[in-house]
Amino acid sequence: MSITLETGRSRLRRRQRASWSVVLCVTVIIIVALLALLGESISPQDPDSQMTSLGMSGPSAEHWLGTDQLGRDIFSRLIVGARTAFVGPLVIAACSLVIGDLLGLVAGYFGGWVDSLIMRWVDLMWSIPSLLVIIVVAGAFGGGYWLAIGLLIILVVPMDVRVVRGATLEQVPRPYVESAKTLGVSNIRILVSHIWPNVAPVAVANSFLIFATALVSLSGLSFLGLGVNPGTPDWGLMLAENLDLLFISPVAALAPGLMIVMTAASMNVFGDWTYERLSERGASR
Repeated sequence: MSITLETGRSRLRRRQRASWSVVLCVTVIIIVALLALLGESISPQDPDSQMTSLGMSGPSAEHWLGTDQLGRDIFSRLIVGARTAFVGPLVIAACSLVIGDLLGLVAGYFGGWVDSLIMRWVDLMWSIPSLLVIIVVAGAFGGGYWLAIGLLIILVVPMDVRVVRGATLEQVPRPYVESAKTLGVSNIRILVSHIWPNVAPVAVANSFLIFATALVSLSGLSFLGLGVNPGTPDWGLMLAENLDLLFISPVAALAPGLMIVMTAASMNVFGDWTYERLSERGASR
């Protein structure tokens, strides 16, 4: 009895710790989303205003995180930079969810030549070094934020296809699918109404992972000069612009890097929590 009671208490403590971490991550996500939505309307300074006479300075009452080498307010640029950091990965994750899940469901359900055709394309995309392709193509066309987004969509969709296909293959042999086929239910209805709800936990969790991956990738491309245009408030570009100030004004370089890490980690943690909740709900039915 005491062992069972102790196990229950330890499980409750783990759940409480997990719940606090999830609340913290959700708070970070909401704040970043609000910054992306409101942007310049709530920034205390003009993010593009250059005060060359002021130059690089440390944190002060007027400039909370100081200014960069061109005298631009770092805190304001950090706020406005949330837009490119949030919108791009959101578009990539949403497109990958729709396209990847559709192809994964079709491949796993129908099998045969349809599955072979889709999976050969997936294998081809997985065999290509993604970062090298993005650098070469973006460099050839002069870079650009939306070009980088388009390239990342093409390269991350196979990840969703593989995950959803595997989950669909587990569902197809189950009795409820066979019963639906016997009753003459259409394939589209079986896929949408029966199989999709059972693979949704995996698909949704994978979308959060893709968001975090896209955020880091887009920030990396901006850091390399292949993402947003020069001068645009963007966390990756800010990291590159202020890297030389790391030992002079550390907050200028560390602040955008910290925002990238916090946002990506929060998405991963919240994705894991969402997967557990959706899986428990599906198991209780």
